[in-house]
Amino acid sequence: MVPLISVIIPNYNGEKTLDLCLTAATSTKDEAVEIIVVDDCSEDRSREIIRRYPCTLIESSPHAGASRVRNLGAQQARGDILFFTDADCLLQENTLSQLRIMLSSTDSHTIIGGTYTPQPYDPGFFGRFQSVFINYFETRNPLQADYIATHAMAINAELFHSSGGFAEDQWPILEDVEFSHRLRRAGVTLVMQPAIQVQHIFNFSLLDSCRNAVRKTRYWIQYSLRNQDLFVDSGTASIELKFNVCVFFISLLLLFSHAPGNTTALAAVIFLCIINVFINRNLFKAFYDANGPIFSLGAGLYYLLAYPFPVAVGSIAGFSDFLHNIVRKQGYS
Repeated sequence: MVPLISVIIPNYNGEKTLDLCLTAATSTKDEAVEIIVVDDCSEDRSREIIRRYPCTLIESSPHAGASRVRNLGAQQARGDILFFTDADCLLQENTLSQLRIMLSSTDSHTIIGGTYTPQPYDPGFFGRFQSVFINYFETRNPLQADYIATHAMAINAELFHSSGGFAEDQWPILEDVEFSHRLRRAGVTLVMQPAIQVQHIFNFSLLDSCRNAVRKTRYWIQYSLRNQDLFVDSGTASIELKFNVCVFFISLLLLFSHAPGNTTALAAVIFLCIINVFINRNLFKAFYDANGPIFSLGAGLYYLLAYPFPVAVGSIAGFSDFLHNIVRKQGYS
């Protein structure tokens, strides 16, 4: 018997992307599928849009956040398999068929992950940068995934319920990282299948790209410090990215702390940059393979010369928040 897949989509004020998301989700040729959309007290036209589609609408009240909303969807799901995705993601024609292939070769004690398509829905530079960046870092070690992201996460329903679901007392993001780490410690296997893909709608400007980097880094730093795994190679929080940021600021320090014409400092910067490019060579190849040489050049320069700034800002904010929380807790003890 073909297992029923419950596609669970949390939504909060997602009217700009919901039509595209639900058109893709309800157009699947897989007949053993139910679509569940959990609306988290949206203040836009979201619920009106959701009701146009053959899916189940669950309304959360009051506003509860992504973890609670996903858990609510899972509680109402009838499927043997729960597939979590987002309201700004588009299931591809073969997303669920690829998932079923993977399900046939894995046991019920495995979380299966997918990723973004290298090409986002929108054609802008920063969306394309982000889509390739995430696709590359999430799939480069498919059998040794550190976490499975909820933009494409499949899990046996019984396993999910027995785990207690997503932690609802976490930060606004990283609930999927905490969930993955918690279940892996309990003996669950995490497997990334690069062929399981959803197409993300970014519509990123330069400012959006920087804000996204600051926000994600800020919470990641706090989480990593709490779990004492700051230097772990973990998906998009990769060793390559961390090395890139360190090289950038060490290079600035060398250049500005020495007198003009100091060839030793310049030579050291050039040497560090060569090592950095070598370490990140596969990311640059991914940029090239996805969008050609001109995009690859622009994306590479953005990654090397601009992206470290928002990552550093997020890191400083994360460290500050972490220390503030320690002081606050000590004050209450």
